[in-house]
Amino acid sequence: MYFAPSPLPETEPPRDCPRCPRLVAFREELRAEYPDWWNAPVNAFGDPNAWLAIIGLAPGKHGANRTGRPFTGDYAGQLLYDTLGKYGLATGEFEARADDTLQLNGAVIINAVKCLPPANKPTPEEIRTCRTFLEAQAADLPNARVFVALGQIAHQSAVKMLGGRLPKAKFGHLAEHVMPDGRILLDSYHCSRYNQNTGRLTTEMFEAVFARALELRDAAKA
Repeated sequence: MYFAPSPLPETEPPRDCPRCPRLVAFREELRAEYPDWWNAPVNAFGDPNAWLAIIGLAPGKHGANRTGRPFTGDYAGQLLYDTLGKYGLATGEFEARADDTLQLNGAVIINAVKCLPPANKPTPEEIRTCRTFLEAQAADLPNARVFVALGQIAHQSAVKMLGGRLPKAKFGHLAEHVMPDGRILLDSYHCSRYNQNTGRLTTEMFEAVFARALELRDAAKA
């Protein structure tokens, strides 16, 4: 199976990262059950010169944990990549596999947690432990001035990574936070199947986040 290379290879954890015992045990269990899956920390995906960095929560079991590419192989990816394509941030065809022709232009996807957590719920300690990789990847994206956090956990990690304070930067869909160094964090409800199916997140709501990101980019150029 083909797995997409990282645009930030020096910042990625090792394939057998030992930092979180619970996640390691789950990884080993899945490697035995599904030996042809990725079953490892999932690399960043996108443009190393990106002006926009999208922060997800963690790999999905049948998505990135299986395919080795963020938001690839599960329901959430269709809305995300369709939206990026609509706003000129993606080219090629998204076919929900790592060897399709999809490429990101001006955008990159990084995760708050690199490994698949049981029940899609990382513990606070796992989130803290993995933040060093998130920090390293953000530091390796010198052109990224706008960040989009998908969901509250990604928001919390992003605020801490960007040097902000959570009491002053509360999560909310389309909430906008200026960080101490001038970088901007935008919040979105996660594009999960549950949020889409319940109407908590609509296509129009999701697109509005990226439309605003483009406005911020253009305002900075003016």
